[in-house]
Amino acid sequence: MATIGARLAGLTGVLAAGWLVAGHGLAADYRSVAVNAAVLYDAPSARSNKLFVVNQGYPLEIVVVVEGWTKVRDANGDFTWVESKLLTDKRTVVVKASLAPIRDAADDAAPLVFEARQNVVLELVEVAGAWLRVRHRDGQTGFIKATQVWGA
Repeated sequence: MATIGARLAGLTGVLAAGWLVAGHGLAADYRSVAVNAAVLYDAPSARSNKLFVVNQGYPLEIVVVVEGWTKVRDANGDFTWVESKLLTDKRTVVVKASLAPIRDAADDAAPLVFEARQNVVLELVEVAGAWLRVRHRDGQTGFIKATQVWGA
């Protein structure tokens, strides 16, 4: 029979491994809101407190999925719950910089295509190292630095 000290040492190792997997060793999993508006709750139930409403396309980081509900983290770091059926695999990002240049190529010297203001949602087309190829809802595409957005 293992001693209490050995059990605690094993538990500590499991907790440490879980901490690494939970956000410090693997890429985050993101989804976006599939419907015009989705209510975010404080618990996995439609009878719980309604906290926020987010618009279609808004990116959310997936924390855990439980019986038709998904615990998510938003761009502000808030943890809430949303009905899983209201999310889509379509990837989007939200601009965090006050004004972010979107360029023709993944290069600071590339011509400017357009600028996106803070909180604008952009479709994520591809990841190109430290740059992301994005598409605005009006159809314009270009590259933005990954450090200027949340959700990638």
